[in-house]
Amino acid sequence: MSKNTSQPHISAEKTSRPPVVVVMGHVDHGKSTLLDYIRNTNIVDKEVGGITQRMSAYEVVHKVANSNDKKGSTSKKEERHITFLDTPGHESFKAIRSRGANAADIAILIVSAEDGVKPQTLDAYREIKAANLPYIVGISKIDKPNANIDRVKLSLAENEIYVEGYGGTIPFVPFSGKTGAGIDDLLDMILLTAEVEDFSAQKDVPAECLVIEANRDKVRGTTATLIVKNGTLKAGAFLVAGDAMSPVRIMENSLGKAVKEAGPSMPVRIVGWDHEPEVGGMCFTFSTKKEAEKYIEAEQLKAQHEKEKSGKSDLNRGNFNELSEVSTVPLIVKADTSGSIEALKYEISKLKIDRVNLKIVMSGIGDIGENEIKSAIGVPGTIIIGFTVKVDGATKRFAEQNKITIHTFDIIYKMTEWLEAEAKERAPKVEIEEQKGVAKILKFFSSVRDKQVIGARVESGAISFNDEIKIIRRDVEIARGRVRELQHMKSKVGSVDEGKEFGALLESKIEIAPGDKIEAFHTVTK
Repeated sequence: MSKNTSQPHISAEKTSRPPVVVVMGHVDHGKSTLLDYIRNTNIVDKEVGGITQRMSAYEVVHKVANSNDKKGSTSKKEERHITFLDTPGHESFKAIRSRGANAADIAILIVSAEDGVKPQTLDAYREIKAANLPYIVGISKIDKPNANIDRVKLSLAENEIYVEGYGGTIPFVPFSGKTGAGIDDLLDMILLTAEVEDFSAQKDVPAECLVIEANRDKVRGTTATLIVKNGTLKAGAFLVAGDAMSPVRIMENSLGKAVKEAGPSMPVRIVGWDHEPEVGGMCFTFSTKKEAEKYIEAEQLKAQHEKEKSGKSDLNRGNFNELSEVSTVPLIVKADTSGSIEALKYEISKLKIDRVNLKIVMSGIGDIGENEIKSAIGVPGTIIIGFTVKVDGATKRFAEQNKITIHTFDIIYKMTEWLEAEAKERAPKVEIEEQKGVAKILKFFSSVRDKQVIGARVESGAISFNDEIKIIRRDVEIARGRVRELQHMKSKVGSVDEGKEFGALLESKIEIAPGDKIEAFHTVTK
């Protein structure tokens, strides 16, 4: 068997395949609850903070009446397969949503019957349109007391999403993920849309798959979730995605059960990659390890040739002109999946903190271990951030011994809140002179060495005893001094406010003249 784009398989007959459906919409609008009901499991309770923070793929079976049956027939219903992709609604996971849209055949745009269209609803809509997907509007939470389907339709129309009955042809299905009302109708609509679109693929050819997620743990090593786009993936083959390779020895379906083969549209998890495959990329099958290695080598040589041809360099010149007063905070980022790494990088890139440059020096999937601590030791001030990963006791002790900061999080906005506060603490301190008051010199009376007696009027703010002052002549600072004595109406005072005249004994090495101004200030550290 060779890579599935080889000539012998071009004429292979195409057959109908199950649709791949992406579920998209605003956070907390019921995407996970819908899939929870359909699969009759409970993923909502497993999601930290009630937010889906990674993309997952699930294959479900929906029973429909055989189209050839007569009305009233009691014959057994036909089982039809549908693959669902669940994508996060949180803004930080935009890259995952875009990937989900590109991997799917049909989209369901979920809108809450309580809340209507929200900003991330429109983000999801734009990603659906960019991927040129046929889509269905699913109006969720119809069991809620404040549900109002007509208001949702109006809200959609105001954003130029026109459903059936409201000036358009986009199908919509109201449903409840809690009671199950309308879900059969939604599944029927998905299958009807699939029939109209006529999705097909070749079965009897080596598989082409799309990588939708990758992760790593200490027990199983590196795994990747794939959707079979064409052909059949069989045990015993070798998969190549970019420069990553895996034997097809451990292949599991969406329920975690071992399978020997996977046909078009089926999601599978492959265990045993030599390193993480690039998420969003295609992978191909080969009959032997030698063929797979040969293909990787050829692709690497091709990439090197293209690089030399273009004359591009990998040199990053972005930090050559960093200002000395800017503090760089190095970050090592670890997460459970490649999608989570993307989201963390996006969230960190949004943080803009005065005099602080947050720089990710290392990232990867899997638990935090000794390797990350050793890397942090080599770069002083490094913070290690973990997202839904573990840190064992030995690693924690090693970090404490070397004074390395490790913080782990399960919810992404908690990470950004903590990191923003920590970065502000690490910002370099600067001294700033803040103006307290300005006075104009009206008269010069006398001087003894560096002490001068003057009369003046406060133009703004206040002038106080013992204030530091700048002496300004024709808008230019010519010297500095201090207020050593202050009088108002021939009485000693501690301060003189705006509009009042006063006499003062000033300390200055420069002789002050009428028309000069004095500016009182104090220095603060920020």
